[in-house]
Amino acid sequence: MNTYQPMNCDLYDYLEIACMRGYRLNVELHDGSCLEAKALTTRTASSKEEFLLLESADGQQEIRLDQLLAITPLDANAQFGRVVFSDAVCSF
Repeated sequence: MNTYQPMNCDLYDYLEIACMRGYRLNVELHDGSCLEAKALTTRTASSKEEFLLLESADGQQEIRLDQLLAITPLDANAQFGRVVFSDAVCSF
């Protein structure tokens, strides 16, 4: 995997809200894949890489934050809409 590129702090706040509220998210990744999962928490590895921990029907998984293209909350009363972390386009 490439060298980790930290996320802007203002965008990180959306991930924190999603985790605190336990939002179900549509997660779009740079590789064109998308998944639906519940936001659980974030973590920072000793290497300073940051991850989003998600739970889906396939179990728990971690996504390195610089692999996120966008997230969209699926909860009706979410405090925000689609958040784009990068200019790349996800293929559906």
